[in-house]
Amino acid sequence: MEKYGQSVLPSFLYSCDSERSLINNRNPLCYLSPCSSLPSSNNNGADSTNRRRSFIVQSPREPGKKIEMFSPAYYASCTAGGILSCGLTHTGVTPLDLVKCNMQINPEKYKNISSGFGVLLKEQGAKGLFKGWVPTLLGYSSQGACKFGFYEFFKKYYSDIAGPEYAAKYKTLIYLAGSASAEFIADIALCPFEAVKVRVQTQPGFANGLSDGFPKFVKTQGASGLYKGLVPLWGRQIPYTMMKFASFEKIVEQLYKSVIPTPKDQCSKSLQLGVSFAGGYVAGVFCAVVSHPADNLVSFLNNAQGATAGDAVKQLGLWGLFTRGLPIRIVMVGTLTGAQWGIYDAFKVFVGLPTTGGAAPPAPAKA
Repeated sequence: MEKYGQSVLPSFLYSCDSERSLINNRNPLCYLSPCSSLPSSNNNGADSTNRRRSFIVQSPREPGKKIEMFSPAYYASCTAGGILSCGLTHTGVTPLDLVKCNMQINPEKYKNISSGFGVLLKEQGAKGLFKGWVPTLLGYSSQGACKFGFYEFFKKYYSDIAGPEYAAKYKTLIYLAGSASAEFIADIALCPFEAVKVRVQTQPGFANGLSDGFPKFVKTQGASGLYKGLVPLWGRQIPYTMMKFASFEKIVEQLYKSVIPTPKDQCSKSLQLGVSFAGGYVAGVFCAVVSHPADNLVSFLNNAQGATAGDAVKQLGLWGLFTRGLPIRIVMVGTLTGAQWGIYDAFKVFVGLPTTGGAAPPAPAKA
């Protein structure tokens, strides 16, 4: 263990001679470097010096280059991390997603998780458990790129609009607004792949995957049919993502504040990543409950040609809309969200960036 008060992060991660600073960038939602500090009313001479200090991160993969917070390279790194976190995790839980979708569409045949897997194995074999993995990989990689990349962008953007004082005071609202804005864009990228995925997974004989399923879907439904589920997808994903990001930020902040006695910048990277996974898992449980009715609706509309939301409510019932397939989705989404935050923050650590969340915003400088 490192001694208390000694940063475990290598010295090359920090630079104190840049003219840019987090304070000048007006972003109280992100971390100050160890070499910067909040202005003190008793040390006026140090104020201007502290205001000029910045948090610049050296990439361990490219020793000659630096990734500056909120630079294009920073957002590109967050986008790449989002691709890995969402694409890999969603593809990994394809069997669970496949059973869940079929339980929603045909509950008489797929009565529960165990029998659902049994039916799929009997009818399609082990290979059939990963049916639809290609549209899943491509769709959720696209979604992850937009979700995480634009979240970081909008979090900074709305913080700048609010100013340091209000951004610190209303940080949760900024998390909610930033995540909602990012997911609005991310779902436009996801929707066509999601439509084909659901059709491939829930209609036997429709297609084997994306290569034959996409043209067949467009031929029968038209290009506009790829976006038939966009509004319910927004209804599912935007509340999900708002809960995912805002609750994660809050949970991680509380973990470092109340559970872990060591300041975050003195914790080992493995511990920080463990906190990211734990915070993500708990946030994922909340996400599953909030977004589940819309998830049932998306599955129903993408499977039934010409169906409406009213038809879904009529056939599933209001109680079924909220509960059908919920236990398996809690397991799936909790694991998924925990793994996503773990992978995302692991990638950020790999390129030399700090993990997400965990520190209360610094108080704004007094004039």
